[in-house]
Amino acid sequence: MGVGDVSKRILLGRKLRSSQLGETLLPKKIALPVFASDALSSVAYAPDEVFIMLAAAGASTYVWSWKIGIAVALVMLTVVASYRQTVHAYPSGGGDYEVATVNLGRNAGVTVASALLVDYVLTVAVSISSAAQYAAGAIPALIGHEAFAALIAVVVLTALNLRGVRESGTFFAVPTYLFMAAILGMCLFGLLQLLGGTLPPAESAGLEIEPAEGWEGPLTQVALVFLLARAFSSGCAALTGVEAISNGVPAFRRPKSRNAATTLLLLALIAISMMMSVIVLAQQMGVRYVDPHELDRLRAAGGGALPAGYEQHPLISQIANGVFADFPPGFYFVTTVTGVILVLAANTAFNGFPVLGSILAQDGLAPRALGSRGDRLAYSNGIIFLAVMAGLLIWIFDAETTKLIQLYIVGVFVSFNLSQLGMIRHWTRHLQHEHDAAERRRMMRSRAINTFGLGMTAVVLVIVLITKFLAGAWITILAMVAFFAVMQGISRHYANVAEELAADEEDKVLPTRVHAIVLVGKLHKPTLRALAFAKASRPNILEAVYVGTDTAATNRLLSDWDQRNLGVPLKILHSPYREIVRPISEYAAEIRKANPRGVVAVYIPEYVVGRWWEQLLHNQTALRLKGRLLFSPGVMVISVPYQLRSSQIARERALREDTAIRSGDVRRGRVGDRSRNGQIGR
Repeated sequence: MGVGDVSKRILLGRKLRSSQLGETLLPKKIALPVFASDALSSVAYAPDEVFIMLAAAGASTYVWSWKIGIAVALVMLTVVASYRQTVHAYPSGGGDYEVATVNLGRNAGVTVASALLVDYVLTVAVSISSAAQYAAGAIPALIGHEAFAALIAVVVLTALNLRGVRESGTFFAVPTYLFMAAILGMCLFGLLQLLGGTLPPAESAGLEIEPAEGWEGPLTQVALVFLLARAFSSGCAALTGVEAISNGVPAFRRPKSRNAATTLLLLALIAISMMMSVIVLAQQMGVRYVDPHELDRLRAAGGGALPAGYEQHPLISQIANGVFADFPPGFYFVTTVTGVILVLAANTAFNGFPVLGSILAQDGLAPRALGSRGDRLAYSNGIIFLAVMAGLLIWIFDAETTKLIQLYIVGVFVSFNLSQLGMIRHWTRHLQHEHDAAERRRMMRSRAINTFGLGMTAVVLVIVLITKFLAGAWITILAMVAFFAVMQGISRHYANVAEELAADEEDKVLPTRVHAIVLVGKLHKPTLRALAFAKASRPNILEAVYVGTDTAATNRLLSDWDQRNLGVPLKILHSPYREIVRPISEYAAEIRKANPRGVVAVYIPEYVVGRWWEQLLHNQTALRLKGRLLFSPGVMVISVPYQLRSSQIARERALREDTAIRSGDVRRGRVGDRSRNGQIGR
């Protein structure tokens, strides 16, 4: 096994057979942290965004925070109820894309796919960037290097997901459950303190907030509505990741749809409980929170300036600091698991994006490489593509969450709307052919849920577009348009190629003759083997071709050729400028031009070596020549391999890999299969 293979096995683990796909399926207790970590982790930044938006008019508008939380919770419940219908009706894993494509047409499906792809990339970028900000607050050495830390986290997550969804899910389960326990425990303890009248104020409770420019003075009704709309649209970041479960249904154990629907319900209940508790506690503890880039709007009590080096901590940190004032380990536990879960939240996208990419590849809308499973039965190419795209965003925006968050939400609500509309069409179509009264009532109830969901998500989408367009949402829309155009272009390409490759009657016509040429560099064993193989194919014309760049070498070859009397004419192509590739390609083109219905067969002797560095020392001219001839119509390129002694190394290495008994093979009964197939004991 080579160095590259060893490194790959250490990084990814042993290969899995296709028949082991069932072993990678997830039970609900693992599926919840795998697919819900994104939505659950939004508790770490969605309430913060609500308070930031409300702070534009001063702290007095914080009284609206819990009402905005209830509105966001209502939207989440509606969306989850709608997706529970989707996972039952479309359990194949296509989710919103499949719903829109089947019921609204291909363009609607491509639009949804574009929105989801953008949202998955942003999920990784936002979650990892937010985690890097948390880490920088805890580790001063990371201040100013947040982007680098975020990129390292992306690489680690990529490696973990390349090991397979089951292994990555098991790894992520413990931190996710610890996060749930930490937040719910903190909020329960804080609410008990609130009921007992012992809830302490937050560390920022004594500060004052100056209204942002343009928000000074009493608010008009229009201004208040706009402010609440901005806060609501930012709070809707809590809904990101909900759709991932509908895309990941194939990863669940049977019964897949029922398990996915149950996981969706658990996700909604847990996320809403945590979000509302954080918002209520933050308001009751008097938290003062503004945009991190506008800390100058915070003033000490009485209007004085803040102390030098003041740091504004996130809502959860301030709540934990107050609730666990007498128990510091509780504070450190909450902040630590919150930072960890923000990194792991990106795992939702790492599970949803590759599955969606594989479905798009099957439909001819994405490169077919995205539909191939890797050594660990994960869609490795999709995982790597997602990591690269998210890494670029983190680098471009320098891992600043406040900038990236403005690009968020638009894509997911576009997919929400088209999905709800598609489900309404789905139920309406099925009602036309259903006559059972009980089944019709169930379908009408489902359609009513989806109709209400469409109304809610449409309102949210309009609010988001109005309040966030100039703040950065236009970038998301532009990215969606770009993905849409690229996918349509890929689809046209595959369609054109399929049409061009379709067999017809002309393909049965044999060439009038075959003109074979064997390339000669020296008169040695590889050349003689190529000549023998060419003779065995019985072409109409056979000749050897040598490109002469040195008169002395050419004369020696001619002398050796005559002495051996090989029975094949040797043609010399003189090359005054010492070119090799051009004379051969031009000669093949001349032969083809003289007989357009004939075929030119070019035999190229090549060395087979066993070490990677030996490949750099041989076959370079052959590679360049093949690259040129492959574009020549009517020219067939045939490689004639000659195995050097070092190739035995590669052959023995492959044999060892085939016959090696891996851990667990005996227990699974694979040793006998290998022996029967002749792979052991040859």
